[in-house]
Amino acid sequence: MFRHRLIEPELLDHAAPDEAKPNLEDLIRINRKFGGHSVLRRTLAKILQPNEQFTMLDVGAASGDSARVIASEYPGARITNLDYNDVNLQAAPRPKIIADAFVLPFREPSFDYVFSSLFLHHFAEEKVIHLLRTLYATARRALIVCDLERHILPYLFLPATRPFFGWQRITLHDGPISVRAAFRKEELAGVAEKAGITKAEFAVYRPAFRITMIAKKPNSQ
Repeated sequence: MFRHRLIEPELLDHAAPDEAKPNLEDLIRINRKFGGHSVLRRTLAKILQPNEQFTMLDVGAASGDSARVIASEYPGARITNLDYNDVNLQAAPRPKIIADAFVLPFREPSFDYVFSSLFLHHFAEEKVIHLLRTLYATARRALIVCDLERHILPYLFLPATRPFFGWQRITLHDGPISVRAAFRKEELAGVAEKAGITKAEFAVYRPAFRITMIAKKPNSQ
């Protein structure tokens, strides 16, 4: 059942604020305790200096927990959070903008770095190709992607650990769906190539079961 991606509707996409907030808090807990933030730090350390000043667009930022981690590691960062869902974005730090990632309201390129975490797996391959092409064009220096790896262990993780962590209803529904919709490293590399990104660095991090991509622009230092 894990040979191919399977995309199904997720409850968070249409959840009321009182249901969305506990789920978003669960996602932050998962990132903090089970490797998401650690993978982010390790990925950024490959291309950023500790005191570097830069601009970054976080696409699909949701509650902005990635932006908070980045800002804590890189005080010189100026991060703009973008999400289509105003409910998800309410808790994100400013500056933030409600916009469609497929039609970004920025000139190309507008940010030193464009970043996306746990976002691409929501879309079919044709849309991911379009997204990667758009996000890459919006970056001056590099596009950075962190996402789930499709694997049976993260698929089983949330239901198995519910008695210990008390995951919310939406978390238990959407988590396994997200894993089933996720890419494997070779698949993401293939999609990136179709988007015109021919030189990128990919990595898989376990036990976090995350895939990362760093696609530097040819003229970046």
